[in-house]
Amino acid sequence: MATSRNTQFAVAVHVLTYLAGEGQGRTASSDELAQSTNVNPVYVRRVLGPLRAAGLVRSRPGKHGGWELAADASDITLAQVWRLLQGADPVLGLHGPNPACAVGRSVQESLTALDQAVADGVAAELERFTVHDVLSQSLSNR
Repeated sequence: MATSRNTQFAVAVHVLTYLAGEGQGRTASSDELAQSTNVNPVYVRRVLGPLRAAGLVRSRPGKHGGWELAADASDITLAQVWRLLQGADPVLGLHGPNPACAVGRSVQESLTALDQAVADGVAAELERFTVHDVLSQSLSNR
C-alpha cells in the first residue's frame, strides 16, 4: 500500500474516533493518543490544534487533564476534518514551473483547475460520513 506524506487527516480521524469510543466520558492525554495513533505526541498536538480552534475537541489542564470531544461524533463530518487540515493546500502536489515557459503556464493552469475539482470531489464524498460512522464501522454500508 502506498503511504502518504501528509498523515494529518488520518491521525485526526483516528484521534476523534478514539475520543468518541475509548475516551468517551473522560479525557485522554496526548501521550495516550500518540500511543494509539503510533505517532509522536507533539504531532498529535499539532493535529489537535485546528480541531480545537474549530470547536471539535477541547483540552483540560491539570493532573487529570487531557483531550475530549467538544461536539457529538455524529455531528462531525469527515469533510469538516479534511477542510480544516487540508486548507488551500494542493491535493495533487503541484509544482512551480518556469513562468517564462508557455507550456508550463498552461499546464499549471490546467493542473490547478483539476486539483480544485479533485479537492471538491474528496470533500463531497467525505461529507457523507461522520466520526460516528467510523466508530461504528458503518462506512462500507453506504
